[in-house]
Order: sequence, then structure tokens, then C-alpha cells
Amino acid sequence: MNKLFTTILSVCLACNMQATDLFKTSQDIALRAPSVPLITSDTYLAIWSPYNELTEGNTEHWTATEHPLIGALRVDGKVYRFMGKDKMNLTTILPMTNDEHWEARYTMEQPAANWTQLPFDDSSWTKGKAAFGTKDMKRIGTEWNSQDIWIRRSFELSQDLTSETVYLRYSHDDVFELYLNNEKLVATDLSWKNDVTVELSPAAKAKLRKGNNVIAAHCHNTSGGAYVDFGLFRENKQPNSFTEAAVQKSVDVLPTSSYYTFTCGPVELDLVFTAPLLMDDLDLISTPINYISYRVRSLDKKQHEVQVYIETTPQLAVHETSQSTISEKISKNGMEYLKAGTIDQPYVKRIGDGVRIDWGYAYLATNNAPGKDLSIGKYHDMKQSFISSGKLLPNSQDYITRCESDMPAMAYTENLGKVGVQGKSGYVMVGYDDIYSIEYFYERRMAYWKHNGQVSIFDAFERAQAAYPSLMERCRAFDQQLMADAEKAGGRKYAELLALTYRHAITAHKLLTDKEGNLLFLSKENHSNGCINTVDLTYPSSPLFLIYNPELMKGMLTPIFYYSESGRWNKPYPAHDLGTYPIANGQLYGGDMPIEESGNMILVATAISRIEGNADYAAKHWETLTTWANYLIEKGLDPENQICTDDFAGHLAHNANLSVKAIMAIAGYGEMARMLGKETTAKKYMEIAKRFAIEWEKMAFDGDHYKLAFDKPGTWSQKYNLVWDKVFNMNIFPQKVFDTEIPYYLTKQNKYGLLLDSRAQYTKSDWVIWTACMSPDDATFQKFIDLIYTYANETDSRVPISDWHDTNTGLMMNFKARSVVGGYYMKLLMDKVREQK
Repeated sequence: MNKLFTTILSVCLACNMQATDLFKTSQDIALRAPSVPLITSDTYLAIWSPYNELTEGNTEHWTATEHPLIGALRVDGKVYRFMGKDKMNLTTILPMTNDEHWEARYTMEQPAANWTQLPFDDSSWTKGKAAFGTKDMKRIGTEWNSQDIWIRRSFELSQDLTSETVYLRYSHDDVFELYLNNEKLVATDLSWKNDVTVELSPAAKAKLRKGNNVIAAHCHNTSGGAYVDFGLFRENKQPNSFTEAAVQKSVDVLPTSSYYTFTCGPVELDLVFTAPLLMDDLDLISTPINYISYRVRSLDKKQHEVQVYIETTPQLAVHETSQSTISEKISKNGMEYLKAGTIDQPYVKRIGDGVRIDWGYAYLATNNAPGKDLSIGKYHDMKQSFISSGKLLPNSQDYITRCESDMPAMAYTENLGKVGVQGKSGYVMVGYDDIYSIEYFYERRMAYWKHNGQVSIFDAFERAQAAYPSLMERCRAFDQQLMADAEKAGGRKYAELLALTYRHAITAHKLLTDKEGNLLFLSKENHSNGCINTVDLTYPSSPLFLIYNPELMKGMLTPIFYYSESGRWNKPYPAHDLGTYPIANGQLYGGDMPIEESGNMILVATAISRIEGNADYAAKHWETLTTWANYLIEKGLDPENQICTDDFAGHLAHNANLSVKAIMAIAGYGEMARMLGKETTAKKYMEIAKRFAIEWEKMAFDGDHYKLAFDKPGTWSQKYNLVWDKVFNMNIFPQKVFDTEIPYYLTKQNKYGLLLDSRAQYTKSDWVIWTACMSPDDATFQKFIDLIYTYANETDSRVPISDWHDTNTGLMMNFKARSVVGGYYMKLLMDKVREQK
């Protein structure tokens, strides 16, 4: 028996022996996740399910573009779908721009009232090609920069479609309405969505007629990008496959794993998605491989023949489905792989916010144990083969196609054979090799796990295969410990919020090193502006990383220090960012945040020093920190008209909360000086901070609360930056400030949380939790946490939780999948710092 087979056998045996531990969590999670994390590695390999049930719809990348995972269980010849939905088998009637830049007439001037009707004279309108939108959007044929556009797309039909199943598909940004022969089919609010697909009702289909027809659309752009594209499609009557859905019994989201349980006829299926993001292991958290584990057992004490099917597609490796891909099957060292990627391979070329990776390769991988198979083949035929025989189609080597025109299935199956009450289990791995991850100051850099090209993706998969039993044990132990610690710190609801956001926060980063070997942990500002290594994202995210690995925290600060110390950035305060992801060649953000970013860098450096018990890291950058601290002494007490991290609220002079940040950062600098034995410096800066705090209290006081801005009586804001006074136990601000503010905040809560300030009805949930941490007791803390929990549990914004939401409706304002939810861990950080004293 060869060594590899022995290893595989031991892994399988261990998997079965530990089945109860692996597949059943003792944590009874009550929180309904806005979106469930499934495959989470980095900002590109990030697949979520935005549904209550895993079978409700297709799984998605965090940008809401389909990144499909489909799963089915064949039990005694009958198939039950437990994950995702089949891609619709559609034939084009009117193409969208992924197939053709269709032509229409348009105007940007308000038309006559009957513009949606078929007999309307649009000859004075301009002819143009779709898509219509701003130049930063995809597949633009006609640039549109005004507030409004009206479009009429005329077309001829040669057949009656009333007996057919017809779909309208459209993309829009922002407010959109669409009419078919004067019948209104679409009316949206302020939103932006791609490839929305809706079936036409019988009444709508009745409007279609042989001969001439028209689709008329109007889009209103409020700000930012603008976009319009639409088409009509007919359902192909070729039989679709996995029509019967399994019955979902439960879903639980824990820090490293998401657990589902289903009933599939006479058997029960447990399904676990694991991202082994254990932050004490840098190789592990940077390796882009996740596990999908499954266990099947009989419910009726009878034996049942069972086969498992799990599928993805090359969509994981493209930005848009019009890109050409090549897929292949590879056998290597006892492992089997399906590999897919674009033909062009434009390494680190595509920058921006709402984008997907289109370089590198997606993988589905398993060992070549008996009963397992991997295959690439035609999308619908692959499923039909599994339905009829429990087997996959023979593999099609070098499958070259465009995803939208001939989508191949990348499929895995395992024949579990006869399954009884003891059950049988297995797993498959999903991974991504991006080859190069980041361009860092004009040099392409590989991810940390590759060790400058010494480790291949195949090495990584082989290690992940061998480590499976031990990793499952480690992840389970970590989840249990984190939940226990969080519940002790802030209660059960707080613990469930931390479980929801653990993978979310980590996977908005990429881990690598610079050419000198310094660790870099670079964030992407998801669904905001796409910046890389944004300092005012580093700041709110810091509690999570300070708790579990301060080296990662340093990996966020080091690039900003380098930017200043290299002479590339010459201002007396830090840069806002290093560029637009994945290009980190220097700041691209349109405006500086001088006090904000100076305070952020100093406070996080102080936190690192306190956590580590020494200021060695700060000592390496002491001259730079001194420059920033002195800037805060000069400018920080009464800020000029600047923006802060809450930049969506606009510029604000005399910002009281920003002043708090400056004062606490001056004190933090003094604390680091003390830790370095610089007693004179320490005393000087601490005295300045305390003097400023006394002045602040006088300038900000407004009777029963403290002002939003020193010159604006009758206003208020969360002073979340005060939390560091409690974390560090410095007593810089008078206790009166806390005793006044917290009771006042309790009067400013709506259904879904404490308002950010007096200017609007929205909030930032990370800041609410920081504010809650200043509560005098657990009962008060819970009054803030309960409402954030309710928001997460009830919001109709089914996205990786948005940190900026409306406190009345619970809807996201913007922002999702952002690293700042690491800030939810502030209460846990406070407990850790206190335990160290």
C-alpha cells in the first residue's frame, strides 16, 4: 500500500470517526444572517448565500454577481437539490450587450407624455448603441452623463410567444422604469442591480405581438455611475435538472464555518463550509482553499444508495461572463483537479470596486479515492447524466468557451454507496491561485502562502488534503472558544454578531510581503470606492486583529509608514490609502483626512504596544509618529473644515468627535514614549492631552450632552473615539463626559440602532458597538447591542452585513462586505487588555 493511499485512508477514517463533532455544532445560533458566508478567502474568492434557505437562489460573490455553487444528493435514484439553483436555459429574443451592442433611440430631454406607446414619433431622438451609461461602467456603447435618459428599443417579432415562458433581463443604475408596448413592467427605487431576471406575466406577454414592438425605458441617475441595459429571452424547453429542493432544517453561522442540515427524502444531509482562517497561522489564513464537507445518514434505519454532486463554473474566474475561458482536468500526486481561468490572464490589471478577478485560476479538487470523480462538460447535460446514472459525463479536456454562451459545469461527485444510520461523509475543496495578488509600488507581489513562488497551488492542495482532520478539530475548538469568550464579554447576541463577522472582516484583506520580507496585510474598501489599504478602514477593523494576531495589524500600518518614510508622501500626516485595489502605488483618494488618519495611525500603534507589552514596533517609526503627533497638537483640538472617516456626511469644521481622536492619539503617543523610557516626552504629551480634554469639555458641553461641532449648539454625535480612554484606562477625559453622553444616547435610538449623529437617521454599526463599550454596566451595553442584533436579524438588505444602515427601515445606505466589522470585536478587546494588567 503506497504512502499517499495510506494517508487518504486515514483521513477518510478520521473523518467518519469524528463525524458527530464535525457536522453537528453545539451552538444553537438564533441570528438570521443577512447573507451566509460559504467560501471565504479574500475579496475575490468570496461566495455568499443571501437567502434564508440555501436552495432559494444562486450563490453570489459579495458584489451580487453569480458565483454559482450547486449541490444535489441522489438517493435511491431520486435527486434532491440542496444548494443553489440551475442556470436558466434561455434562448435570446433581444440580446443584451454581453452578446451584442444593440441599437435604440434615446433622448436626455423630457419627452412627451406618450413616449412609452408604440405609435410614437421618436425620429428626432438620437440613435445610439447600448449599453448606455458613464464611461466607468461595463460595455458602454453610448456615454450618458446627464441626470436622465429615455430609451426606445423597437423590434420585430415573427411568432406568437403567448404560449412560451418569456423573461425580461435588465441592469440599471439608479432609479429605473421600463415599459413593453406601454405596459409598465419595472419600477425601482434608488438602487443599482445587474442582470435582474423576471418572468413576464400572461398580461405582459399578451402585449407582445407579431410585427413591430417597443420597449421604452427611463433611468434617473442620482450620483456616481449610471447604466442601462436590457433584453428579452425565451426559456428553452429542454428539461432542466435538479428541480426538487431538499428541506432545509437549520443553518448556523460560526466564526470559521457555516453549518446546514437538510432532509433529502429518507436521509439527512449535514453540510459544512469551512474557511480555516486561524490567525495564528499566516500560511493558513493566506492559503486560498476552503472545504465543503458533507455527511449523509439514514433516517428510517434502512440502507439507501447515495451519490453526492457539487458543481461550480468558470464564473469564479471572470469579471464578466462575456470573457473567454479555458477549463481542464489535471491529475497530480494522487489528487484530481478541475481548473478554469480566462484566456487573456491580465494579471492585476483590473482595478476598481465592484469587480471580480479575471486572472489566475479557480480550482475544484479532491483525492482520487474510489467512488470520487471530477469532470468538465456541458452545463445541463452534466446534470442529466447525474440524474440518470449517478455519474458524471466523461471529461471534456481543454474546454474553451465564453461563460454566457456555453457555460460548462465543473462537477464533483462521490458515490457513497449504501448509507445507513451510521452515515458516511466526505468533502471537496474549492481554491483559487491568483498567480500575482497585488502590485505594490510598481512591483507585482505574490500572496504570502506562495513564499515567492516556492509553493505551488498543487502543494497547497496536497497540504490541505493531509491536514483536513486536524484543521477541522482546530477550527471547531477555535469557534467554541471565541463564542465562549464573546458571550462572557458581551452576552449571547454579541457573540452571534461576532460569529457572523469573523470571516467577513478577514477576507476583505490580502496577505503578502514586500521584497524585504515585511508583512503586508492590505485591505480592499469593498462597496465604497475600492481603495487599497485605507487607513480609516484599518482603524475600525483593528480590534479583531489586535486580539488574534497583532502582526496582521502591523501589516496594515507598515505600508503607510513606508509610504511616508520613503519620501513618496511628504505631508505631515498619513496618506488616506495606497491606491485602488489591487494597485498599491500611492494615494488616489480625492481628499486628505489629516487629523483622522494621524489619529488612526497613532492610536492603532498604541494599541499594538499595549497588547504586546512593549513599544518596539513604534520605535521603528518614532520620527514619523512624532511628526504626526505634533501635527495633532497644532491642529487637533479644534479641527479645521476637514472630512473624517464618516466622509459620506461631508466636511465639518470644529468636529468634536474628531477632536477626541486627536486628543487620545496625543495621549497614545505619550504612552508609547513612556513604554520606551522617554519619561520627559511622555509627561509632556500626557499633560497636553489632559489639558486639551479639559478645554474640549468646555467647548463641547451643551447641557445634557456634548455637541457634534463646537460651534453648533443643539447638535450631538456619538463620541465613539472616546472608547480608547476606557481601553487604555488613561483617564484623559473627565468621567462626567461618559456619565453625560451614554444616558443621552439612549434617548436617540430608533428601532434598528443609535443614530450616528443629529444630521440624519442612519448609523454606523461598528461605531455603535464602540459607543456601547463605554456603558457603565452590562445592562446598558445590551440596550445598544440588542438593536444592532435586531438590525442584522431583520434587515431586508441581504448582503454581507452593511455597516451603514437606516435606523428606521433597517436598509443599507451603502457599504457591504467591508473589513470595518472587525470593529464589532471592541468589547472583546477591552476585556483582553484588562486581563493583561
